Amino acid sequence: MTYEGVLSSIGNTPLVRLNRVLGDERFQLYAKLEMLNPGGSMKDRPAFNIIRNGIESGSIQPDTVVVESSSGNMGVGLAQACACFGLRFVCVVDPKTTMQNIRLIEAYGADIVKVTEPDPVTGEYLQARINVVKTLLRSIEHAFWPNQYATEYNPLAHHDTMREIVKELGKVDYVFCATSTCGTMRGCAEYIRENQLDTKVYAVDAVGSVIFGGPKAKRLIPGHGAAVRPQLFQPDLAYDVIHVTDLDCVIGCRRLVRKEAILAGGSSGGVLMAVEYAKPEIPEGAVCVMILADRGERYLDTVYSNEWVREHFGEVSYMWHGLLEAESCTALIN
Repeated sequence: MTYEGVLSSIGNTPLVRLNRVLGDERFQLYAKLEMLNPGGSMKDRPAFNIIRNGIESGSIQPDTVVVESSSGNMGVGLAQACACFGLRFVCVVDPKTTMQNIRLIEAYGADIVKVTEPDPVTGEYLQARINVVKTLLRSIEHAFWPNQYATEYNPLAHHDTMREIVKELGKVDYVFCATSTCGTMRGCAEYIRENQLDTKVYAVDAVGSVIFGGPKAKRLIPGHGAAVRPQLFQPDLAYDVIHVTDLDCVIGCRRLVRKEAILAGGSSGGVLMAVEYAKPEIPEGAVCVMILADRGERYLDTVYSNEWVREHFGEVSYMWHGLLEAESCTALIN
């Protein structure tokens, strides 16, 4: 198969059956490998969709400067799309953004503006990034804000994600996806409703995220959960929500790579652990799909680093099969 430019290869990512990671289960489990989009994550879909529609509507002209806030993957996706269309891109990041993601964004020719202090009112870096974006929009002539947190073109891009899943599998009982901007969850839920499907969406949120009303707390995995409820959120999108810890994400990621040879990003480990927690409620013969958001290479210094795990979760021992074993997390592993 050949493509006309790299952006035309976005989507139609592989859907693979997982046979070993949860053992001998009563239901079928599949993984949608969004990390195999050309920019390395599911954020390629909304990034391309937003920029394409901006160009088609006339909101983006050849001299337009695209300005967005991102903790990583959306920045990479927008940098890729802007490079293809010959647009200047300015990405506002904060200290939580990994150096690898910053270098990836810069490799596409984008400019980086780093926020160094959280917003003085909310105490959050996200709000500080958005404040800087709004300042840049006022100071840069012909600037355009994709606003991934509110634009309908974010979830609309994920109608395709769900469409691809249904096309391949037919009947799908449960879809598990991580939440952040809520674009993926909303896009899948909208497609399900519009096509009157029986599929139920499990939202996988981070402990410490406020999206579903939980108390705000420190989170370590970028791009998972949110400190401010996104405008795209709607209360009836998900069948249920499962909150997972940062340690869950670490354990799940290491299970995926050891059992299935899938090197996935941090939130993907959380999605796997959410399936683990939901197992008692999943009926025999059900078809379940996990949407795995991004590549694990971007987490080699965190999730896959023994030193980083020890620093944040205390002393642990690493078994040959790659699972963490410690008194504090034995129940999560067994």
